[in-house]
Amino acid sequence: MIHSLPKVYPITDVRLSGLSHAEQLAALHDGGATFVQLREKAFSPLDFFQQAMEAVAVARERDVRLIINDRADIALAVKAHGVHVGQDDLAPEAVRRILRKEAIVGYSTHNVEQVRHALSLPIDYLAIGPIFPTSSKSDTEPLVGLEGVRAAARLAGALPIVAIGGITYENASAVIEAGASSVAMIGALLSDPSSISERTSQIIDLLGHR
Repeated sequence: MIHSLPKVYPITDVRLSGLSHAEQLAALHDGGATFVQLREKAFSPLDFFQQAMEAVAVARERDVRLIINDRADIALAVKAHGVHVGQDDLAPEAVRRILRKEAIVGYSTHNVEQVRHALSLPIDYLAIGPIFPTSSKSDTEPLVGLEGVRAAARLAGALPIVAIGGITYENASAVIEAGASSVAMIGALLSDPSSISERTSQIIDLLGHR
């Protein structure tokens, strides 16, 4: 269970960065990241499991909380800190039955109606997006913009909100000011694998540490 999130929430992407999930996690942590989601849409379950095992070993060494995207089975098998599921994935109630009691469960939403429904679910945080246009996902929902963040924040109360979609160094502050607890970032951190640590440090410095 969690009560707050760091302001920067990196999400890994092997195809974008050209690095393994473990290598990305290490570089992100070198830049100050303490909470990372592994997201993998192309690998076979076995390949993702193997890479997740390597990433979990790095996370333990570096005291990073590690979340697995979509795959509650892999999160359980590698003993990750939790799982993040979407609207078409296994329901949070089912995820809770699979994972240990203290596991972190996040849930994606894309509009106010989904946010309202999410508040009745056994989750630790919700994500809202896409906020801005993004190239990290091809099957994106309609943009919610900063007003969508404000609306989600008003509804969610104390429940942490992660904003996702097209967030960059230039617009991240506006997203936090709109009410997001944290900004999820992919391309802004990973597009140049040689500068992942530097970019992560810069955005953390910009938004401030908890």
